[in-house]
Order: sequence, then structure tokens, then C-alpha cells
Amino acid sequence: MTDPERVDHAGPIPGGRVRHGTGVNATRAFPTEAHPTNRDPFVLFERFYIDPDAGFPMHPHRGFEIVSYMLDGGMEHEDSLGVSHTAREGDAMRITTGGGIRHSEFPADGAACNGLQLWVNLPRERKEIEADYADAAAADLPTATEDGATVTTVIGDGSPLELHTPMEYLDARVDDAWTWTVPDNRTGFAFGVAGAGTADGDRIDAGDVLPVDGGRSVEFAPEDSDSSSDDDDTEFRVVCVAGEPHGEPIRQRGPYVL
Repeated sequence: MTDPERVDHAGPIPGGRVRHGTGVNATRAFPTEAHPTNRDPFVLFERFYIDPDAGFPMHPHRGFEIVSYMLDGGMEHEDSLGVSHTAREGDAMRITTGGGIRHSEFPADGAACNGLQLWVNLPRERKEIEADYADAAAADLPTATEDGATVTTVIGDGSPLELHTPMEYLDARVDDAWTWTVPDNRTGFAFGVAGAGTADGDRIDAGDVLPVDGGRSVEFAPEDSDSSSDDDDTEFRVVCVAGEPHGEPIRQRGPYVL
């Protein structure tokens, strides 16, 4: 399925730097100057870095779902549903903002943290559903060894977290050639998390995004150790996300998706 508003790229492109008004820095995959559109059903995707003295005070959201996946450190979440939870490395949280929710996010234990956050649009008929929250510990997310990679399923088969949009969200630690395929009826992207490698032969680094059309298979491989002397000990890690498009305009207005 093709979204006429999106911009497709043949190879990986660098993410854009974003500084939130609360003092939080992020590397955003899209929308950015290099990739100015959303990718239906995905509103935005970024890696956030929260310093010990920064964070997001209580603020509102509505009209979409949020998936936060921690890479390092801990993040304290509180919301208007009465939930208070600290997510740590490898843990994930899902918030259905629906008709409206307020929440805050701060680093735990007086230490910095970083992770990945994905916004997924809600289809028009579900924009005003009741807000909801769920979380999963790292041990609850299925991890399997495949040809060329160790893959954790954040969202998808076996994960306890579900969204209102059919999708998969994989965290792959690639140690040899590994292939990811996006089904014909889905829109996808890959994002470099750590190390360096290739995607169909094109170099992809941490912070780069590769938009992927439905029906495409991408072969990832770690960078040849002979080509780098500084990063030999850094594993090549990439997240791969694909979802079923809604075929509806994505109208983001700050913390709201209308």
C-alpha cells in the first residue's frame, strides 16, 4: 500500500537533531528536514536522551498510541490514570492516549537515561476511546536466536503489549547477515541503534533511518571488522518496525494527533 504523502529513500538517511522545550535532546528518524513526512500509520519515531536534571513534566496527549522502549537507565512514568511505574533497560511501555491522558517522564535514580519512542496514529473511529496503559518487563518480551541475529519482539507475536494498529517492532542484534521482510500491506522503517553495518549493502550507522516499502526484504550485516579500528567491540543493533497503514491523513498538533 502506498502513502502518496510520504517520501521514500533508496538507502539510509541520517536522523535529525531535536531539542524539546523541557531540555531533552533526541535523534528523530521522522519527520525531519531530510524525511519531512510521517509514515502512515506512524506519526514520529525518535531516540531520546534525558539528563538527570531534565525530563517531561505532566503534559497532555490524545489521538494516538505511544510505545517507549528503554535502552539505558530508568525512566519514571506517572499519569492521570493513577499509574506510577519505572521502566528500565529492556522494558517497554504502551500508552493509548485516546480521548486524552496526562503523563510525566523523568529519569530514575538521579541518573541519565535514554530510549526509543514511537507514536502510532489511532484510526479515525478510535480517536476518542478511553485512555489505557500497559507495560512489559524485559523478561516478558520474547527473544529468539535467528540466522544472523538475536531478535527481541517488542510488539508482535508473543509480546504482551498490543496496539490498535496491527504492527511489529523488532530489536535485532545483528552478528551476521540477517534479513527482515515487510509484508505487502504494511509500511516500515529501520533505525540504527548501535554500531555500524549495512542495509542491502548501504552503510547504516546509529541514528540513521531506512524507510522500507511493503513487500521489500532488507539484508542487514555488521560492518566488516577490517574497515574500522574504533568500533570493533560495538555490536550492530537495529530496530525494525512495520505497521498496517490507516489510509488517513496524520494531523499532528504538538502533543495531539487529530
